[in-house]
Amino acid sequence: MSSICKNCSNQFTGHYCNNCGQSGDVHRLDLHFLWHDVRHGLFHFDEGILYSIKQLLLRPGNTIRDFINGKRKRHFAPLSLVIVLAGLYGILYHYFHINPIVVPSDDDSGIDYEKVNEWLATHYAWTTLATIPFYTLGTFIAFRKQGYNVAEYFVLNAYKASQRLAVHIILFPLLYCYNHTPAITTIMYILYCVDLVLIFWTNIQFFNNISKIKAFLLSLLSHVIFLVTLFIVLVFIILIFKR
Repeated sequence: MSSICKNCSNQFTGHYCNNCGQSGDVHRLDLHFLWHDVRHGLFHFDEGILYSIKQLLLRPGNTIRDFINGKRKRHFAPLSLVIVLAGLYGILYHYFHINPIVVPSDDDSGIDYEKVNEWLATHYAWTTLATIPFYTLGTFIAFRKQGYNVAEYFVLNAYKASQRLAVHIILFPLLYCYNHTPAITTIMYILYCVDLVLIFWTNIQFFNNISKIKAFLLSLLSHVIFLVTLFIVLVFIILIFKR
């Protein structure tokens, strides 16, 4: 039985138009359609985003390796996941006025820390994305003999960034409870230590063809390279703005 495509008016047989590819089963728009469109088109809640977060929290290294090796259908795209989670964390950070910067009483640097903190909150997604190439560089140099290319290391570090963001969102009540208190500095150190544990744990799982000790040591080297390169770039940017 032939049908007329409602998108391009082509006459076709089967379930999909052979001219434009649209499904022949087009229903009237209703609330069910809108809800499905929000779930599937924006967040892909039925599989992608929640599934990816769950896997990154339970078996991160194995999940990312599976994705790189081709098991991708059920996962949310790595960069999109970073943007969604970083955007959500930035909104929480901004809305609840989180300020982890404790300014010393004798500080005379002239830096407006309130503005710096506000800028970081409103650009959290972009600053998170900006760190991924530095993580990628460190991983590529430290694990260069493991057979992955730069793009694959970038995906690895994008998913690791999403993993850390998911954990930060889960632990956000800690930031809120200790916000504007001296203890906020300790909380930030704890979060940084949690980040390190996640990075090392994920790498040890991901690089399962080498010993855990070697994976740990190479992860340590990778993080040192990340810190050094990021520091050099930040100093360079500060010097440019001071001119």
